[in-house]
Amino acid sequence: MSESLTSWYAVHTRSNFEKRIAGELDRKGIETFLPVFREMHRWKDRKKVVETPYFPSYVFARIEDQPEQRLNVLRTIGAVRILGAGCDIEPIPDPEIERLQRLVESDLSACHHPFLKEGARVRVKTGPLRGVEGLLIQFKNQNRLILSLNLLARSVATEIDLCDVEMMRPAAN
Repeated sequence: MSESLTSWYAVHTRSNFEKRIAGELDRKGIETFLPVFREMHRWKDRKKVVETPYFPSYVFARIEDQPEQRLNVLRTIGAVRILGAGCDIEPIPDPEIERLQRLVESDLSACHHPFLKEGARVRVKTGPLRGVEGLLIQFKNQNRLILSLNLLARSVATEIDLCDVEMMRPAAN
């Protein structure tokens, strides 16, 4: 398989089938990438460090966009579909996968996080500001939580870790 003809694709999986599918695709000779982080899970009687996918229910596979390659992936138990629109599958740009690979190889602390854009309304999940709602912005390469007083037309900002916030659902009209 020529590297220049292959691209990375996101394979949607059944819940908790990521490792199984990645292993099976590897056995089929298909290059895969399953980015995971380690986190402590606690139960009443024990604690255990487990590997959790950064993107639950997804495995990345490098294949050619050919019918036989698609079928080889989709015939894997637990594979649901290859992401795309209609009958077309959509490749993921190599630099996006390469950034994730560098993060995983670095062993830096990272966490699973919802997709947030600057300007999103967020709620703080943990820490002393738990439950506080505000606006997320970036200023001087730092993420900031903006808290506003509309009556005074004034705001204050504090640095915030993206792992500590969640996207708020838009209010129903």
